[in-house]
Amino acid sequence: MRAFVVRQYKGPLEPADVPEPVVGDRDVLVRVEAAGLNQLDEKIRTGEFKQILRYTLPQILGNEVAGTVIGLGTKVQGFALGDEVYARPDQDRIGTFAERIAVAEADLALKPASVSVVEAAGLPLVALTAWQALVERGNVQPGQRVLIHGGAGGVGTIAIQLAKHLGATVATTASAGNLGFVRELGADVAVDYRSQDFEQLLDGYDLVLDSQGGTNLEKSLRVLRPGGTAIGIAGPPDAAFARQLGANPVLRLVMAALSSGIRRQARRLGVTYEFLFMHASGEQLRQITDLVDSGAVRPVVGRVFDFDQTAEAVESLAKGGIRGKAVVSMA
Repeated sequence: MRAFVVRQYKGPLEPADVPEPVVGDRDVLVRVEAAGLNQLDEKIRTGEFKQILRYTLPQILGNEVAGTVIGLGTKVQGFALGDEVYARPDQDRIGTFAERIAVAEADLALKPASVSVVEAAGLPLVALTAWQALVERGNVQPGQRVLIHGGAGGVGTIAIQLAKHLGATVATTASAGNLGFVRELGADVAVDYRSQDFEQLLDGYDLVLDSQGGTNLEKSLRVLRPGGTAIGIAGPPDAAFARQLGANPVLRLVMAALSSGIRRQARRLGVTYEFLFMHASGEQLRQITDLVDSGAVRPVVGRVFDFDQTAEAVESLAKGGIRGKAVVSMA
């Protein structure tokens, strides 16, 4: 079957003919109709995560999928042939830039009926990231204040809507041209990150979802109330993440060292820093499906590429400027 693979880190994403997926007893074979694009794809290609996510090259890239069930493992009970589904496959089983993929039943959900397959393909990874930051980790409650950086991006567009659904007052950062857009999504406060300093404008926040890292993360700690939490999805990784990966003791020490500086700063301020690398979950996707079909959350797709343009599409991620998600369509 046709797919796009990376043969060596920092090498190009290339079209290739690859073997058909192996379908285990509890796997669902999905005909890929659309695949979401994420910065994670580019970071895997460049080898940025090679110490954390160990893939055997060549590796098919792609971390989000929407499509139709065309095969079932012998022990699968929750899906039927012809079902329209979507998923973020487990980190060890990525490969959605292909004509077909086998996904563990536990990681799969019926796609929202109210959106197209292209819109559904741009949801799983970013929606699960937002859910795990705001619900699973943050336990956001009505009346709390939440700052979401990069509000016009893939994670940001969903996180703003989810935080508002949870009853929070939401602030976000975006470019001047996107301030009206993020307000339409539900942001109560929109800060132009180019001309305004959010640290000077915001204070007393319960939770920050940071997608930038570095100085932006350090400033985010200072807008939290005492006892508040900053959740970073751009790093640095921490020891808890190393344990989640099942990393060896040496790698655990390395990750702890990488985040030691920001964790010290957080302790001095009486706040907490946590690193989040989202995990696959069909159960959480089913709850997200309900939110989408109820109108509480809507996907935002800013650009659609043909499957033959997949390499170009991944390369375009570095340029930015896309509202919401970019998606590859097999149509």
